[in-house]
Amino acid sequence: MSSPSMVEGPQALRALMAEIGPRWALDLRGNSQRVKDAYAPLLASAPKAGIAVARDLAYGTHARQVMDIFTPADAARAPVVVFVHGGAFVRGDKRASDEIYDNVLYWFARQGCVGVNLEYRLAPEAAYPDGTRDVAQAMAWLKMHVAQHGGDPARMLLVGHSAGGTHVASYAFAPMWAEGCHAQAVVLVSARLRADQLPGNPNAAGVKAYFGDDASLYEQRSPVSFAAHGTLPALIVTAEFENPLLDVYGLEFAHRMAAARGHAPRYLQMKGHNHMSIVAHFNGGEETLGREIMDFFSALAPAG
Repeated sequence: MSSPSMVEGPQALRALMAEIGPRWALDLRGNSQRVKDAYAPLLASAPKAGIAVARDLAYGTHARQVMDIFTPADAARAPVVVFVHGGAFVRGDKRASDEIYDNVLYWFARQGCVGVNLEYRLAPEAAYPDGTRDVAQAMAWLKMHVAQHGGDPARMLLVGHSAGGTHVASYAFAPMWAEGCHAQAVVLVSARLRADQLPGNPNAAGVKAYFGDDASLYEQRSPVSFAAHGTLPALIVTAEFENPLLDVYGLEFAHRMAAARGHAPRYLQMKGHNHMSIVAHFNGGEETLGREIMDFFSALAPAG
């Protein structure tokens, strides 16, 4: 079995992800850490020159209502990519390690975008719908202030991973939030788009902590219930080796969007990747997902 110290580049990492993949769901926490450790040396030496980073800018009064902004040199009215991390609603940080999730925003900044790495409050302190409320508050702050960091407030793409994807989808599609949405489009990466307490859900405790004890409310609170609302463009991405049922829920969300709109949304399954490597690989030399997102973003009609 390969070890992280043996991993030297994207090809070796892909081989390691393929090795981990079939066993991913047997030990989510352990395998997630193994993926982070494997990518760490590559990301530590990844390109970062010319990117200015402003840390822990407050968009609210809570200690976790902060963001990091990554600005490429000479940025002026640049498109903005906002990333919202995961963590099963009860854990997670915008900097899960020295390199993750900075790597995501460094990569987008290297493409000429202003990158934003967003923190939010966690359950049980902040239960439904506080995660979505934090995303809405942060996007409103960016609408007012991102131009000071070289970004275009009319060109903001919102990307959510895992539980972060739950909050992003709710913000973009739930009727109570969508009307005031400041994102031009969203990307849902390995997102939890349905709340459930099924025996096979390894993060059922986190779902309960955020969505509440009353499981009869889960359907109306799940992002899949909002998929038919609104017209915001969406790219839905899942990993080949996902946390149980997240790929199923991603397809369900895409189907409901398609049925409502009469055409399918853009969808991508990342072959060989798992729930963590799907974001850990950014800025590490493998660019399939990044290029897909940039193509999706670039094709959007200018706002207004």
